[in-house]
Parts: sequence; C-alpha cells; structure tokens
Amino acid sequence: MKTTLIKLSFIAAIGGVAATSAYAHPDYTEAGSHWLNHVSESNAQPTANQLAPFGYKAVAAPSREITLSGEAKYLNVNQLETVRITVDGKSLDWTFDTLGTRPFALS
Repeated sequence: MKTTLIKLSFIAAIGGVAATSAYAHPDYTEAGSHWLNHVSESNAQPTANQLAPFGYKAVAAPSREITLSGEAKYLNVNQLETVRITVDGKSLDWTFDTLGTRPFALS
C-alpha cells in the first residue's frame, strides 16, 4: 500500500511538471527564431554607462583614492571598482566597468 501511494505521488508529480512545461512557450511554430521577436519587441536601449568602454564618471563614493604622478604608466583597479584619481591637484571619481576589455593606456 505504501509503495503504491509513493508510485502514484511520483506519477502525479511528473504529470504536473509535464503539464506546466507545456505552457512555457505557447507557440512552437517559429522554428527556433522566437528570440528574434522578443528582441525586436524590446524598446530598451543600452544606457550611456553601458556603452562606455572604459567605465563612467562615478555617482557613488569612491572606495579608495589614487594619486598619480606625471610618469605613471599603469593603474591597477578591479572590475566595477570606484576610485578617486588625483593628478596635479585635479581629481575625478571613476567607476571602471571594463568587462572583456584588454588593458588600455591612461592617456
């Protein structure tokens, strides 16, 4: 009796999963290109910050301050790190959002 109840519960669970997965995408006539419709229906465009290849001016408080001399050739930062860069008394708060970007020159 106990094994029969377990088997029936298992069959009911499998049936429930199969029934709900059938509603995941109602139209399968698109032959694999249904994602094109979803993309074309989207009105959202990337923001200026998302398009900036080296990051963007920070709106958050910097996590650290870096003072550079005129001879500096490199600056080590982490992905999405916000720093205050000071050169010759002038400063700028910058968030480095450079995922997939190779090292680049500061000038």
